[in-house]
Amino acid sequence: MRQSRVDEEVRAALAAADDPSASPQERAEMLMEIAMGLQQRPKSPEQIEAAIDLYDRAEAVCPSGERLLGARIAARRATALLALPEGGADALEKARSGLEQAIRHFADLGRPEELAEAEMNLGLAIHNLVGMNRARITDAISAYQRSLRTFDRARFPKEFAILQNNLATAFLSMPLTDSRAKMREALAVQAFEEGLKIVNLIDHPAEYAMLQNNLGNALQYASSSHVVENNLRALDAYDEALKVRTRTAMPLEYANTIANKANCLWNLPDDPAEPGDGNRANLIAAREYYRECREIFSSSGETDKARIVAEACEQIDRELLSAPPAKTDGLAGAVRHHLN
Repeated sequence: MRQSRVDEEVRAALAAADDPSASPQERAEMLMEIAMGLQQRPKSPEQIEAAIDLYDRAEAVCPSGERLLGARIAARRATALLALPEGGADALEKARSGLEQAIRHFADLGRPEELAEAEMNLGLAIHNLVGMNRARITDAISAYQRSLRTFDRARFPKEFAILQNNLATAFLSMPLTDSRAKMREALAVQAFEEGLKIVNLIDHPAEYAMLQNNLGNALQYASSSHVVENNLRALDAYDEALKVRTRTAMPLEYANTIANKANCLWNLPDDPAEPGDGNRANLIAAREYYRECREIFSSSGETDKARIVAEACEQIDRELLSAPPAKTDGLAGAVRHHLN
């Protein structure tokens, strides 16, 4: 049923674009616009695939002399390839190639915003290829930084925040074994915090939650002598993210964040002033979070994540068997504070 609806949409799009009175340029523009409509908030992978096919058709009919239009088609097609589920390295390589082609023409003919958006997406394509050992993370960082020449904090707060997030995750993905590892961790935390100076909970909720969640991760896993302080700051960041990432509105994002919070609680003493007293209460709280996100991951088909958190629950159960009983005075209030 879903595929038939997509087929009908594509047939309608081709019929609308197949106007004999329209010029090749007009047909290319029409196909591109219809593809963009299909790509916007897609309800299935088939819609993204159909959009890519329409971009291909637009590229085929676009006159060779229309360099700017050709660049726009290539750039939009690249965003569809980046959004393609299970697209793999092939889709990422095609996206990278298309964006590099578009950037050359945008630099001469396009608007600064078009060039900056293409640079941002190029950075994302390269960033994803790094995980497949097919690109260098420094090239992704360079693309993000070029994009920031236009997407500054004053005029483009949303794009600025996304770029700060991407830069931070790029810094954190670099090897942590050399002498500059701590500096890169500090740069990542700084980038997340820079983004959070620009976006807020009301006007940019999704970006705000993303930055808070990722800031929490950066703080939690930073190699620092202030582990407890960083973990407490991380918990605050996760709680901020959870103001947006609710189970009702964003179940998978909610599950990811409470899993991150559980990881943090697992390694945090119940009373930071008395770390020798153990963390039995925080272990119990972490286990409850893991159980909840396992339920969400399982029902959403995220089997690998469900397996990982199930293993974490089992390990916590083993630790609780050997953990001393929790002290009661002052402890319950501290745990409630973290869970609110």
